[in-house]
Amino acid sequence: MMKKMLQNNRAIFATYPIAVFVFFALLLGVSVYMNSVYDVSHDEIQDPTYIANSLQKDEKVRAIVAKRNDPITRVIYQPVKKNDAQELVLANAHSAIILDAESGTIMWDKNSTERRAIASMTKLVTAMVVIDQVRNLDEIVTIPESVMSIEGTKVGCPTSVICNSPRLQVGEKVRIRDLLQATLMYSANDAATILGIHISGSEENFASLMNVRMKELGAANSHFCRPSGLELDVNEESCYSSAYDIARVVAHLLQHDKYNVLWDIMRTNEATFTSVDGDITHELKNTDRLIGDMPNLIGAKTGFTPRAGYCLVLAATDQTKKHEVITVVLDDIHRFDDVQVMSQWAFDNYTWR
Repeated sequence: MMKKMLQNNRAIFATYPIAVFVFFALLLGVSVYMNSVYDVSHDEIQDPTYIANSLQKDEKVRAIVAKRNDPITRVIYQPVKKNDAQELVLANAHSAIILDAESGTIMWDKNSTERRAIASMTKLVTAMVVIDQVRNLDEIVTIPESVMSIEGTKVGCPTSVICNSPRLQVGEKVRIRDLLQATLMYSANDAATILGIHISGSEENFASLMNVRMKELGAANSHFCRPSGLELDVNEESCYSSAYDIARVVAHLLQHDKYNVLWDIMRTNEATFTSVDGDITHELKNTDRLIGDMPNLIGAKTGFTPRAGYCLVLAATDQTKKHEVITVVLDDIHRFDDVQVMSQWAFDNYTWR
């Protein structure tokens, strides 16, 4: 018995050198293969063609990393409140929010999810859906008769009773780009309504697109009824949004390059556009009073109806141009002053890491 065990042990020990040899042979083979694939000789490194190819690869990598909105490579900075941060008191607004555009962090809020009328700030959602739906902003639109009796601000008429430049004419042909300008700069109800009808056939159908889009953005406290933001004659309480939801919309518009045209429009103080045949010229003036007075302004959109009160949403950047803050006030008679205070408070009392 003992003799048999000794024989077995000798057999086992005899296989050890073979196993070790095979293992190191495999390591050597892998090493040689890796060197043949990845090793670059000194002469190759000095070769101009190799250098040029390497530089091209480096440029491609830098281009990818530089893509601001690339979900994989972009760095997300988080706002962190400073230890000595001052309290913000905003007595005028019934609802308000300060939102960090990049991270979606709520930096300060007051009743920000409360469902309220937001008036013409609705037109930001209208413009977003237009950009989503339309391939060519120079597409031509024919002005329908149905918008002639619309109430409130219209192209050429800052109020229902005052007109200081030509109105849109029935049958006139204009471009979608021009209607977007009138919608965002002049807050023209006819322009927004025409866009909705042109894209969806009716205000109701377009409002459905708006509501679907808001759900996609995770905005749970919004239900839009008309592309202009005007309330319905009946059941007006069914048309609402919130400070938080509209801030989410603005953050989305900031994060995607296809919406840059909207920000260019919102930063424009005055403009004109003509009908396609060149016969009629329309004048536009921005309703945002902060253009030219607020150096770090990215863009803003106003809103007012008796039910909604004075509303404003604004996007601003810090001095480094790296961080963007969105401020929203609903039903605030001092809206232009308050959004400036809110923006400055955010940059003074937060740091980004």
